[in-house]
Amino acid sequence: VARLGHRSKRDKRLSTHCALIARAFGAERMVYFGEKDAVLEASVRGVVSRWGGSFEIEHGDSWKRLFNEEKKRGAKIVHLTMYGLPYKRVLQSVKGKRLLVVIGSKKVPRGIYGEANYNCSITNQPHSEAGALAVFLEGLGLQSRFRGAKLRLKPSARGKRFTTKYK
Repeated sequence: VARLGHRSKRDKRLSTHCALIARAFGAERMVYFGEKDAVLEASVRGVVSRWGGSFEIEHGDSWKRLFNEEKKRGAKIVHLTMYGLPYKRVLQSVKGKRLLVVIGSKKVPRGIYGEANYNCSITNQPHSEAGALAVFLEGLGLQSRFRGAKLRLKPSARGKRFTTKYK
């Protein structure tokens, strides 16, 4: 997942939520652009440490470089935007392929629309990038594995049932 235009003060919770959604739905990593944010990175790494898995977060300096690197690896670039094609149609074309899913924050650079293989909308109404990311990734049906977890939840109709490795 590529998160564009992160602003430390304004986006700290939303960018964290985007990373947690990406992790929970099976993405390998999130590269964020904009202001470097050690608190965001520490928060996400703390979740990975406690809840397991190998999800990574990193700050990037050039979305163009990331796009080029991922395209060389055979990835399709899917930009989630309210101006794109219906996501269910895009999902049919990209399932099972290596993807870089792009979500914005402030105004997205015009070049993103041209560089993306797909400009994809969850809805053509204003909505949250976190919501769009969750819907799209859930539609991909990725498998999530969280090896090394110190905390685990057991499904429960009522209450919280933890299995923990803490003493």
